[in-house]
Amino acid sequence: MNLEITLRVNGATHPLVIDTRTTLLDALRERLGLTGPKKGCDHGQCGACTVLLDGRRVTSCLALAVAHQDAQIVTVEGLAEGGDHLHPLQQSFIDHDAFQCGYCTPGQLCSAVGMLREVEAGWPSAVSDDLTASHVTLDDEEIRERMSGNLCRCAAYANIVPAIRQVAQQAQEPLRTQQVGKEAQP
Repeated sequence: MNLEITLRVNGATHPLVIDTRTTLLDALRERLGLTGPKKGCDHGQCGACTVLLDGRRVTSCLALAVAHQDAQIVTVEGLAEGGDHLHPLQQSFIDHDAFQCGYCTPGQLCSAVGMLREVEAGWPSAVSDDLTASHVTLDDEEIRERMSGNLCRCAAYANIVPAIRQVAQQAQEPLRTQQVGKEAQP
């Protein structure tokens, strides 16, 4: 059965008539021509198809397109600011050579963006020391655990983790500066 829907992807609105069984991944790739999200396993196990759905990371191969027509969908193509400047994670992946063949990179990037938002919101992970802490310390073990749903067949993990850590540290620097300033006030 076909249904007329509208997807909001990377800030643009796309009216589509699609089969109700179409996954979000297939709609993005085959109907909208966005080839960033990759079809790796088609079972939600590899993370190559990860996109941001209302700011949260989702494996798009497991999501039906018809269920997300009111959502804001962001693919790796939409991470760059205004299409002109790379997202800090994209630049950090380049700086750290955090990719080999590049097949998993779009999913890794979208997942890392979503993961940093989860950390900022104070969400604990399976390896968090204090599940009730309002601040999560993002060390290498936390990054590995939080990114464990994204596989890299080329084993670029040794460079992916430092690339994410650098961006996380840069994002936390203004907070540290504010905290030091408050402590210095009489």
